[in-house]
Amino acid sequence: MSDAMLAVGTRKGLFLARSTRGGPFEVQPIQFSTVAVHSVAIDTRGATPRLLAGIEYGHFGPSVMYSDDLGDTWHEADHPPVAFPEKTGATLAKVWQLVPSPSEPDVVWAGAEPAALFRSEDRGVTYRLVEGLWEHPHRERWEPGGGGLCLHTIVNHPTDPEIMAVAVSAAGFYRTRDGGLSWEAANKNIRAPFMPEGQQYPEFGQCVHKVSMHPSRPERLYLQHHFGVYRSDDFGANWRDIGTSLPSDFGFPIAVHPSRPDTVYVLPLHADMDRTPVGHRYRVHRSDDGGAAWQAFSQGLPDEPVYSTVLRDAMTASDAGVFFGTRSGEVYGSRDDGETWSTVACHLPDVLTVRAAVL
Repeated sequence: MSDAMLAVGTRKGLFLARSTRGGPFEVQPIQFSTVAVHSVAIDTRGATPRLLAGIEYGHFGPSVMYSDDLGDTWHEADHPPVAFPEKTGATLAKVWQLVPSPSEPDVVWAGAEPAALFRSEDRGVTYRLVEGLWEHPHRERWEPGGGGLCLHTIVNHPTDPEIMAVAVSAAGFYRTRDGGLSWEAANKNIRAPFMPEGQQYPEFGQCVHKVSMHPSRPERLYLQHHFGVYRSDDFGANWRDIGTSLPSDFGFPIAVHPSRPDTVYVLPLHADMDRTPVGHRYRVHRSDDGGAAWQAFSQGLPDEPVYSTVLRDAMTASDAGVFFGTRSGEVYGSRDDGETWSTVACHLPDVLTVRAAVL
C-alpha cells in the first residue's frame, strides 16, 4: 500500500500525520503552535507534493504558508499573499478554503472572509481577487452566517477550468461557466424555512454548510444545508431533498467517496439549536445510492455520550480513507469506507479542518 498524509488544522496549530504502507498514522509534533489554521490543502499534482495552510496569526492577521518538504520547512510570499485591492475597501479576515485546480497545473483557489474568491497561478504562493464574483449584484445583500460572511467551499469541474462553483454562508450556491467572469445563483428548490410563508425558496440567501462532488460525475453534487441535505444532478441547476430518512438533516460536513460517486457521508447533529451528535453518539451516516437510503456506522467510535460538533471542513474522504475531527480535539479514521473506525489523535485543540491524501 502507498504512503499517506493527514493534515489537521486546529484553533491552535497544525498537526500532520504520516502512514507508511498502510500502517497506522503517526502524528508529528505541532506546527504553527497557538496559531489558528482554518484551511489546509495537500497538493499532489506535481512531482513534489506541496502543503498549503491558511493561518490566522491573531494580531498579525491571516496569511497562506506553503511547504515543499512535507512540512519540515514553511515559506510565505514576500508580501501578503491574499489581499483585497484597495478599491474594494475590504480587509481579509480569514482564508477558509484552499483548493488546487484539477485542470490547471499551477492554479490554486482560495475562499475568503469577507466572502470572496481568489486565484493563484503560482501554485498557491500569491493570489488575486476574482472580481466577477466580488462585483456580483447580489453581494451587497449577502448576510453572514454564524461563522461570518465566508466563502467556505470551492467546487472545480475536473476537466473544464471554465466551470466551477462556490458556496457562501449565508448567501448560497453560485456557479460560473466562463472561468469566473460572471456568476449565477443556483439554489432552486433549496428551502429556507426561516423565511415568511411564500418566500421560503429564495433565489439566494440559503445557509449552505458544505457541497461535495465526485470528479467522475461532475454534474452530481451533494449539499449539506442548515435545514436539509440535497442532491443535484445538473451541477446545481436543480436540487432535491435526500435527507428525509436521516435521523436529522442538520449538520455541517458532507463528503463523497473517492471512487464511488453514489456513496456519500454525513454526520447528523440534533438541530441548529442543539449542535450535538444525534443520540449523543458519533455515527457517520453513509448512503450508497445517492441519498435514497442511509445507514449509520459507529464501530470503533466512543460508546459513551459525546457532545462535540464536527465542523463543515472537518470531514474528508480520499484514497487514504475517511476521516473526521471534532471540536473537542479527537480525530477518527476509517479505511473500510466508514464501516469501522479507529482513533488517529486525541486531546488536540478544536479541529477546524481535515485533509488526507495518498503521497
